Amino acid sequence: MADNTHADVKRLTFERAIEELESIVKRLEEGKVPLEESVTIYERGEALKRRCDELLKQAEARVEKITLDSAGKPTGTEPLDAGG
Repeated sequence: MADNTHADVKRLTFERAIEELESIVKRLEEGKVPLEESVTIYERGEALKRRCDELLKQAEARVEKITLDSAGKPTGTEPLDAGG
């Protein structure tokens, strides 16, 4: 079952993964979930978090910064410095 869960998570879009992760957090915060189910959905939440992190890193790698000349006109692009 865990393999199917992870395979399913790997196909989710960022928006769908974050939506499901928020739903899991809300359920856990309410504290009305039986212990065994809490562990299962917590594990799924961890997988969803990893998926979101992976998708964000992919997006960051694709983002480029537009470079400007001294007159403020675009001259090209360069990789975004993720380090800040």
